[in-house]
Amino acid sequence: MKRTQWLIAGGAMLLVVLILSLGNFTPQKKENPNAGTDISAPETRAAISIDTILALAEGQLTMAQKNRLASLKNKKNTDSSSQLAVYHSLAHFWSDSVGIFEPYAWYEAEAARLEKSEKSLTFAARLFLDNLQSDENPTRRQWKALQAKDLFERSLNINPNNDSARVGLGACYLFGNVSSNPMEGIAKIREVLAKDSTNLYAQLMLVRGSLLSGQYDKGISRLNTVLALAPENVEATLLMADLQERTGNKKLAIDWYQKSLALIPSEEIKAAIRDRINELKK
Repeated sequence: MKRTQWLIAGGAMLLVVLILSLGNFTPQKKENPNAGTDISAPETRAAISIDTILALAEGQLTMAQKNRLASLKNKKNTDSSSQLAVYHSLAHFWSDSVGIFEPYAWYEAEAARLEKSEKSLTFAARLFLDNLQSDENPTRRQWKALQAKDLFERSLNINPNNDSARVGLGACYLFGNVSSNPMEGIAKIREVLAKDSTNLYAQLMLVRGSLLSGQYDKGISRLNTVLALAPENVEATLLMADLQERTGNKKLAIDWYQKSLALIPSEEIKAAIRDRINELKK
């Protein structure tokens, strides 16, 4: 996939689905803002700071890009409105001109914290949450989870009834190692399902949790609920294909992968799925 994986098909969700659901593919090498710096060695696992993340990202810039970045940073910000504009400009620079996720999401988060709106805080939190689930670096993944957790908590302070934010907060515990007790995250998600068992976002988060813990039968059971409510849900369809494959049900896996082809706009993802189907048919 190209450098803007996290923006594919209009959002990061489809990339996350691809990584979770097509786990048997050999992933292509991704750009790594921590290249040359081992921050994930099990014996060190110290928390990474935003200063380190920005420094590593800036080390990959061309001279022209460094000059452009300096120009954006030096813009006068006499009030919160102008500071907000600077944050958005920096976010667009890292997203559109460079294509490195971490500084892009950081400046979107800083803008959201300054703006203090439920919508912007939830958006920035979802950026981190969606991306961290495909990040293989545990230290960086934890940093992203902590950012998402802070943003979801701020959003919930504005609107405690935001179930999507509550599910997202639970997912930070589940996938991001922000607590020694991942069950704390599951409990938060189950709170939402106790009120509304048809909440697809909550159900799918628990499916992803089942996938991580190896509880495949439980994941399939939840997916049956999701697909009964939303038979054309692409994430649920791909997850069902993957779980059927993991439980040794090749024929059902092929059937579900075939169903997903009609639901996915990206030709790149379709090609990967067809390759997987062909592998399963051998």
